[in-house]
Amino acid sequence: MWNLINCYLSGRHDYGMWCEPGAMFLRCVHCGKRSSGWAVEAKFHTTAPRPAVASRAPAPPPGRVIPFDRATAN
Repeated sequence: MWNLINCYLSGRHDYGMWCEPGAMFLRCVHCGKRSSGWAVEAKFHTTAPRPAVASRAPAPPPGRVIPFDRATAN
């Protein structure tokens, strides 16, 4: 009850994230005050065919491997 009175008197609300179909908004968990929120639309991702690459840069030379002897590492 105190939190509800505190919301109305001081204007400090304890907001939490809420969702409804097509919208997201902030809502006070004590008094229920809502923000204007954001409209959410379902957008499906479609994959478009990638264009063929005409030429590629030559691959860099392979790295040099240096052997590691554990007996001499101590």
